[in-house]
Amino acid sequence: MNEQIYMDNCVTTPLAPEVLEAMQPYFSKEFWYPASFVSTGEATSSAVQEFKEIIAKAINAHEEELTFTSGGTLANNIALKGLAMAHSKKGRHIIVSLVDYPDLLTHAAYFEKMGFDLTYLESDELGYVSPDKLRAAVRPDTILFMSTMVNHVVGTIQPITEYAKVLSEQDHKIFFHVDGAQAFGKMPLDMQALGMDTFSISAHKIHGPQGVGALWVKNGTRVSPYVHGVKRFDSLQPGGLSLAGIAGFAKAVELVYADLDGNIRELRELSDYLLQELEKNIDYIELNGPRGEGRVCHNINVSIDYIEGESMAMMLDRKGITVATGSACASQGLKPSYVLMAMGKNHVQSHGSMKFTLSRYNTKEQIDYAGAELKIITERLRQLSPLYNAIKQQQEK
Repeated sequence: MNEQIYMDNCVTTPLAPEVLEAMQPYFSKEFWYPASFVSTGEATSSAVQEFKEIIAKAINAHEEELTFTSGGTLANNIALKGLAMAHSKKGRHIIVSLVDYPDLLTHAAYFEKMGFDLTYLESDELGYVSPDKLRAAVRPDTILFMSTMVNHVVGTIQPITEYAKVLSEQDHKIFFHVDGAQAFGKMPLDMQALGMDTFSISAHKIHGPQGVGALWVKNGTRVSPYVHGVKRFDSLQPGGLSLAGIAGFAKAVELVYADLDGNIRELRELSDYLLQELEKNIDYIELNGPRGEGRVCHNINVSIDYIEGESMAMMLDRKGITVATGSACASQGLKPSYVLMAMGKNHVQSHGSMKFTLSRYNTKEQIDYAGAELKIITERLRQLSPLYNAIKQQQEK
């Protein structure tokens, strides 16, 4: 194939052409910030309000509950630091899991330095964190539980509503923040039913622009301001934001949510087909995380024995195929994935892992090509593996 095949949509997605078109006016003619009493500012205020309503409707939120941010990471920062600062007098115990997104785990480390007490929940071998573990970890001084709705490495969907039920059964209020970046646009989301207090999303995970996201804060939830400055759009994110980015965000949401069920179905069919082809053509391969409905529709993570994932990724890249490795999920270096290690995988399985995350722009033809190239690469690298050759010789005896 002459085209670039991109299968790392967990990190970011290609910008939809319709999104770029929707953004264009705000780069030139309609550049004004929201304001009152002047036609230009009021026009922008009206447009921003419309964009917010589009996004709120998609997740069954009230538009006043949404704050535009410069991305999902800042949304997490505003929510987590804001909740901790607002309610620290009621307790200083916070709960997170060992398989959560780095945004949450770096906050856990920060909170420990600030004198909070952290409890880290373990997952099972599929990356699932049991509500029973949460229940056992709750204390009278617990004020915050933070979780990731969809695991960014293996795609495991966490039981958010069950977590919310556990928290609601306590005799004091425990705030609940969820990072929803990998779930947004990949599964139905209902802010009024899930039982969370705050929820972060990002545009560039759904073919929107980079550099824009949103934070949902349930009406009545008190969050102390984390960023200070002049209010332009929202009090929780003062200062300027990209009008073009917000316009693109709303258009990306419109495109995905016009037929969310159909988009989910197509992505799951593609992912199932990819897994089928990998397991059919490559031996000593293992799926990381659950099969079927227990994992998000676009994520396939496998460990291929006797090979370094970095070598496979570099050789695929030479063929114009972009994928992620287990170590890439942990850092920019060559460390094993902390998620896979927490799930009970060893260093070899982690370093031999490959993550394919698909989008609506991927095709079966691309999967066929990528699978065929990966089979060739696997065979070539295994010929250089003393361990693999020793096992093959034992089997032939």
